[in-house]
Amino acid sequence: MVRERYLEQLDLLKESVLSLGEMVKLIFRDSMTSVIDLDIELARKTLALEPEVDRFEEEIEASIFDLLALQQPMASDLRLVVSTLKTTADLRRIVGLSINIAKIPGRIEGEHVKPLIDTRKMADIAGFMLENSLKAFETQDVELARATAARDEEVDKLFYAVWVELIEMMAKDTSIISRATNLLFLIRYLERIADHCCNMCENVVYLATAERVKLN
Repeated sequence: MVRERYLEQLDLLKESVLSLGEMVKLIFRDSMTSVIDLDIELARKTLALEPEVDRFEEEIEASIFDLLALQQPMASDLRLVVSTLKTTADLRRIVGLSINIAKIPGRIEGEHVKPLIDTRKMADIAGFMLENSLKAFETQDVELARATAARDEEVDKLFYAVWVELIEMMAKDTSIISRATNLLFLIRYLERIADHCCNMCENVVYLATAERVKLN
């Protein structure tokens, strides 16, 4: 009975992280929609979800500490607990970056200084990485984790391309500096979200193989 309860706690812990992941995907998607469309109302709704994520994170951390204190997991079970803690931390940071994105529509007056074509590509890739890093965590799929992390290079290339373009635009027209600066922050947030997805993929490799790797 004790062993069954222990295994049930591990399963519930994993399910909690995946449920948090679903919420994170929603917040990221809506934050990007709000900034692309400059939809202030959607941005407000997105910002209002942050306290719920905080409560979710606290519950997961409490479950982890209970497991560590009362069950003293070993070997692969301990790796699951450690990976869960690290994955939860990365998901929370992605939420923080998404919240920063959702604050941008309220700071931009008028339209964007340029079409957000490459920025949307960055967001699409980051969204893909978030989705698949969670799938890899759920299934302990090392190959999926490695393939997902490899997409980070595309995000980095787009980041530098857009960064240079915006800097050149501001040098030519100082009146757009405020709006362009917000886009510089936006692409930086997207680049960091992709990095956190890489961290999650590294945790999958650790969980499945006990090997510590750097994938980005």
